[in-house]
Amino acid sequence: MAAKRDTSSGSFTSAMALSEMGLSGVPKRYILPQPQRPAINQRPHCPTTALPVIDLSLLDNPSLRPQVIEQVREACKELGVFQVINHGIQISFTDDALDVAEEFFNLPNEKKMCLASTDVQAPVRYGTSLNHLNDKVQYWRDFIKHYSHPITTWINMWPSEPSSYKTKMGNYAKAAHILHKKLMEVVLESLGLRPDYLQKDTEEGSQVMAVNCYPACPEPNLALGLPPHSDYGSLTIILQNQQGLEIKDSNGEWQSVSLIKEALVVQLGDQLEVLSNGRYKSVIHRAILNSMKQRLSIASLHSMAINKKVIPAPELVDEQHPLSYKEGSFGDFLHFIQDNDILEGRYIDTLKKKPQTGCTKKTAHQAHENVISHSSG
Repeated sequence: MAAKRDTSSGSFTSAMALSEMGLSGVPKRYILPQPQRPAINQRPHCPTTALPVIDLSLLDNPSLRPQVIEQVREACKELGVFQVINHGIQISFTDDALDVAEEFFNLPNEKKMCLASTDVQAPVRYGTSLNHLNDKVQYWRDFIKHYSHPITTWINMWPSEPSSYKTKMGNYAKAAHILHKKLMEVVLESLGLRPDYLQKDTEEGSQVMAVNCYPACPEPNLALGLPPHSDYGSLTIILQNQQGLEIKDSNGEWQSVSLIKEALVVQLGDQLEVLSNGRYKSVIHRAILNSMKQRLSIASLHSMAINKKVIPAPELVDEQHPLSYKEGSFGDFLHFIQDNDILEGRYIDTLKKKPQTGCTKKTAHQAHENVISHSSG
C-alpha cells in the first residue's frame, strides 16, 4: 500500500506522530520557502567543521591553564562555539539522560499532551515546532522544556513518567549547572575580566532544559528541526546522540558540527555577546533532519536571572570599542519570542546601538549603575 500524505492543518500534531504515519512527504505547513531550505539532496554534503575541542582537565594545571584560556578566547572570537572533553560529567549521567528522554517521547500521546502549553514562560512545557501558534512555517521537532535551577524548586513539576525521569534528568541537569559555572569563569577570564565577575548573578540565574526530539523526516531537504537562531542566554551546553547541529561560520556558510564521543557542545548566547560589547558573537545555529534516524538533543540553556538587565561590561568599553548594546533581560527576550516569528528577526538585533562619539567607559559605568539600581538580580 502506498504511503499516505497528511493534509490536515491541525494546530498541534506532534512531529513524532507524523513520522510514525509513514508519510510520503512532509505536510505543506512544514515546507520552507525555497531560499530557507537546507536542500540536503541538492548540494554537496555540508562540510563538518573542525570545532575547537578543549580539554577542561588542563585547567587544573597552572602551567597549561593560560593555553586553555587562549583556546577559549579564539573559539569565542571566531565561531562562538566549541566542544569540551574531560568536562567532569559522568558518562552514566549523559547516557541516562538520553535514554530517559527517548522513553518520554515514546509515551502515549495523551500522557505527553497533559504537559502541553503555549505559554513560553510555563515552568514545564511540552510542545512542537518552536512556537507553533506564531510560526508561519512549522518545524519538525517535539520538545519538553522545564526550569531546572534551583532544582529543588522545579523538579516536582517535571514529568512523572517515565518514573525514572526526575532522577536521571535531574542528575544530568545538576552536573550541567556545575559545568556551566566553570565554563563561565573561563569565558570571563578569556575576556580579561575576573573569573568571579557577575558570580552572584550567574549562580542565581536560570537554567532551562530543552529536551528535543527530531523524528525521521520523509523530506529532510524541505524542512528543518529548528530554524537559524541564536540562544539569548549566556551559554548553552548541548548533549546529542546523532549529528544534525549546524552552525553558521564567519563567512556565512553552514557547517555541520561533528559528533565526538563523550564531548559536549558549548554555544555562546546573546548575553555574552552583549556583556563582551561585541568582542564575542553568539552563534547562529539550526537543526537539520534526516530520513533514516531520530535525533535527540538535550540543551541546557543558562541565563542570568529572568529580570536581570545585562549590559556591556564597563571594562570592555572604550574609545575603540564604544558602547554597542542597550540593556536587555531574559524576561524581555521571552516576551519577544512570544509575540514574534523567529525568522523575522533576532532579539539581540533590537539591542544593538549605532556607534556614538564619546560613548566611553564612563558612560558604560553610568549605565551599569542604573541597571543595578532597578534590576531584581
